[in-house]
Amino acid sequence: MNSATQSLRPSLERTRRAWRASPLPGFLAWWGGELRALLPVRLRQALAGGADWHLLEHHDGQWSVRRAGGSAALAHWSDADDPAIQQQSLRQALASVDPQDLRLALCLPASAGLRRTLALPLAARDNLAQVVGFEIDRQTPFRAEQVATDVRELARPVGEGRFAVELIALPRATLDPLLERLAALRIRVDAVDLLDGDARVGANLLSPAQRPRRVDPRARLNLVLAAACVGLVALVLGQWLHNRQLALGAMQAQVDAMHGEAQQVALLRQQLQDNAGAAGFLARKKKDTVPVLALLDELTRRLPDTAWLERFSIDSSGHLGFQGQATQAARLVDALKDDPLIRDVGFQGSIQADPTTGKERFYLVANVRAPAAPAPASSGATP
Repeated sequence: MNSATQSLRPSLERTRRAWRASPLPGFLAWWGGELRALLPVRLRQALAGGADWHLLEHHDGQWSVRRAGGSAALAHWSDADDPAIQQQSLRQALASVDPQDLRLALCLPASAGLRRTLALPLAARDNLAQVVGFEIDRQTPFRAEQVATDVRELARPVGEGRFAVELIALPRATLDPLLERLAALRIRVDAVDLLDGDARVGANLLSPAQRPRRVDPRARLNLVLAAACVGLVALVLGQWLHNRQLALGAMQAQVDAMHGEAQQVALLRQQLQDNAGAAGFLARKKKDTVPVLALLDELTRRLPDTAWLERFSIDSSGHLGFQGQATQAARLVDALKDDPLIRDVGFQGSIQADPTTGKERFYLVANVRAPAAPAPASSGATP
């Protein structure tokens, strides 16, 4: 084990403990069982898999193999048998087991090993195997190199700030000859354990270097399928996002087109309002202004025949000025005094005699009267 793996081991142990202590493993196991129960029997059998443990036992030179959880032996052979016969016996016993799922544990009687329960501080959880390794000399009559050991945590309260573990030790003088015999028969075991009745204790006394490294093709296939599912989900989400972006772009184009149309409508409305205002202004101006032709007609009727005009002017404020000649210019004010169209008639400057015509030259100014507003109709008037 390299230094990088050793440095990561405490973190991995903490992660495993947190995972086992969480409710997720139980929930996933229940959920998986419920999903498997919904499948047809044939499909359920085809998808069935996982570690299938078988126990290999040795007692007084006799070997036997049985399924974990069962009591009936599937095969028997003796150390004295031919190696080929021993291998054949094991192959026949395990012929119905998928090689990918087969797990073989060498189980020795409980009397062959030693089990001790220890109470350790919680700080020892991160380096449990190393801490327990220092306790072998104190807890067993052997040195650390003389025994194969394993330690497992117990769900047993032992006081605040401490936790319970079980140390399982097996002398190498007992284990190594059995492993050598199995290696000579080309039988590979995945674990070495002690028996607790008919069941395993749950330890693995093989050192990390002796434990076989198994590569499960189905696990790789599951990883590939999981990665494919993640990729498909990402593809679906990307396609959905792309479709939403296309829809958003189309809607934005529609909004921009409608915005342009709305601006055109607003511009036309403003032009219409401006034109209506100008037309109303002209109508009001025409209504509030006395026509020049009416003024000329009125002056023509009011002025005597002995007077004529040489210049006539009117500005936008209704100020009127006219210049001309008359026999008796002073009487012109009286002639225009009660005129309904003009008011404030008066001379500007003095009256002067014109020696050429023998008449008096004058210059009159006046203001145009504003047209009278029409009287409102009576509410009781009959149309």
